[in-house]
Amino acid sequence: MEENDIVELFDRDEISDPLTDILCAGAGKLIMQAIEAEFSEFMVPLADLRTKVGKVVVVCNSYWG
Repeated sequence: MEENDIVELFDRDEISDPLTDILCAGAGKLIMQAIEAEFSEFMVPLADLRTKVGKVVVVCNSYWG
């Protein structure tokens, strides 16, 4: 019979690592900035498009900073 000396000391889902939390928050901010930059690059050329009667062709219905 084999003996197993490996013991689970704690539940891995409950690990609180401040460095990992900071890195995740920073990564989230970088992703949001990249999305906003790409969205702006897409929307800016379309902002001045108008129909024949002068209405805006493209409308953004959400936050656009």
